[in-house]
Amino acid sequence: MLRDRFIAGGIFALGLAVVGGYGISQMATPVMAQAEDGPGPNLVIEVAGSTTGQIVIDMLPDVAPKHVEQITALAKEGAYDGVVFHRVIDGFMAQTGDVANGKAGGNLSMAGMGGSSRPDLPAEFSDLSFERGVVGMARSQSPNSANSQFFIMFAPGDFLNGQYTVVGRVISGMEVVDAIKKGDGGNGEVSDPDRMERVTVAE
Repeated sequence: MLRDRFIAGGIFALGLAVVGGYGISQMATPVMAQAEDGPGPNLVIEVAGSTTGQIVIDMLPDVAPKHVEQITALAKEGAYDGVVFHRVIDGFMAQTGDVANGKAGGNLSMAGMGGSSRPDLPAEFSDLSFERGVVGMARSQSPNSANSQFFIMFAPGDFLNGQYTVVGRVISGMEVVDAIKKGDGGNGEVSDPDRMERVTVAE
C-alpha cells in the first residue's frame, strides 16, 4: 500500500477509529488568541480557490530546526506554489504540502502520498501541544518519515501531542484557514480543493 503522508493508509492515529472518538464533526471552533511573532522566519501563504487571503506562520527553528529548514528551503525554491489542501477535516485540520503529487491542475488522485526530492526527516518531537493554529508535520506510520507535507489545526488535538513534530503556529490569517474548503470524502479528501497559490519566507 502506498504511504499516506499523514498516517499510513490514512487511518492510524488521525483516522476514523481515533478521530471519531473525539467527535470531530461536532467540535465548535474555539476562539484563538493572537499568537505573537517569534524570532524565527515566517512562512507566508497566499491562498486561492473558493477562498482567498494570506496566512502567516511563525516558524519555530528552536523547536524543530531540521523540519523548519526543509520547509523554508522548499518555499524559497517555489516548490509549494500551486499545491492544494488535499485533505481538510472540519473541526480538525487542513493538510497540504505534497509537492510531488499535489499541484493544482494536475492529477490529484495521488495527493497525500508523496513528498519532495529531499530526504525524509528524523522526528523532532517536543512538549508543545497541538492547539488551534498550530502547524505540524505530516508523516506515515514511521515517526521518521516527515518530508514536505504539513497540517494546520482548526481545533485542539491533544491526541497528536508527542507523536507529530510541531513546526510553527499561525500568527495571522486564521480566518483564512477556517474558510479553506472542507473535504467531502471519507477521510477528508477534497473535491476541487483550494491551493497555496504562492508561498514565500519572510526572515
